[in-house]
Amino acid sequence: MRKKMRRVIVMVLGFALTGAVLTGCGESRQPGQETQQGIPVSIPEETQQETVTEASEAETVKEPIEASEDTAQTAEKPVQTAEKYEDNFAVDSEAAKAFAEKIKDAAARKDLEALAELTAFPVYVGLPGVDVVETKEDFLKLGAEAVFTDDLLESVEKTDLDHFEPCMAGFSVSDGRITSINFGVADGVLAINGINY
Repeated sequence: MRKKMRRVIVMVLGFALTGAVLTGCGESRQPGQETQQGIPVSIPEETQQETVTEASEAETVKEPIEASEDTAQTAEKPVQTAEKYEDNFAVDSEAAKAFAEKIKDAAARKDLEALAELTAFPVYVGLPGVDVVETKEDFLKLGAEAVFTDDLLESVEKTDLDHFEPCMAGFSVSDGRITSINFGVADGVLAINGINY
């Protein structure tokens, strides 16, 4: 009988020790959580709430990032500081209008570099023999004269920015014709996603 009892005790202690090792309870113990012989001490609910809140705050704290040459170059580019969008329907009309103004300004100046900064690559460019442009460098190689056709410039210039309506594809900077510069949400921010001719 004593042997049987001893086996049961050894088994229970073995399970308790295994559980303690697996959960790592020794490292995550909070003050006032000391246990005696594996018997947990109950923690007041207020302390549990504080611990959860502190853990949540700790997870959201981000360490400052040292500026490198790469980040210094990125900082020179116009960066959208607006909120991140889930989709095109989450974009408010003022944000859409402001982004379309940037497109109109770049087109009016025939500034291909400025247009490229507003673009998410790869991007559709409907010029004959072009289709999809993979990188900013390839986009700039197309040249301003090829990209800014008279038809595109006129369509963009006559765009009514006060009546932008989002759709699944995004927004169209156009006076209603097919020739247009389209933009929408890409990785949470607004970016040009296609140029139609």
